[in-house]
Amino acid sequence: MEQSDLRITKPDKPPTDAEISGWIGRKAYLYWQQVTKFIEQFYPAVFEPEWLYGGKKHGWSLRYKKSKSFCTLIPEKNRFALLIVFGAEERAKVEGIKNNLSRQTQEAYDKAVVYHDGKWVLLTIDNNEIIRDVKCLLAVKRKRKGLH
Repeated sequence: MEQSDLRITKPDKPPTDAEISGWIGRKAYLYWQQVTKFIEQFYPAVFEPEWLYGGKKHGWSLRYKKSKSFCTLIPEKNRFALLIVFGAEERAKVEGIKNNLSRQTQEAYDKAVVYHDGKWVLLTIDNNEIIRDVKCLLAVKRKRKGLH
């Protein structure tokens, strides 16, 4: 299957919640909702989610960004992926918590490519353990509101 077959690629408008749910599947959509609700709850009024269209090859993705990227949610056919880019300081913090992460997340982190702007970690969000890992990794990117 071509990457373009995995992504929502109609350029006219961002996908609706119903389109995302239908594309990624009911179970993956529940994880999608957990991540978006988590961000809204623990980072209130920090990010304005923005739909980005990456062309026919990459399709639509939902980015959370303030001055720098926080994370990007990628709806793919029958799955949901999340991209987090870690700069050098953030990578040092991730190394400090890495042993607490699931094996799946550790492997994805170790395999991730480092570009000029950071280490691009792409995670398939398909179980509650990965959701827990994502919450830990996002806390490395930015402290949660109300936590010290």
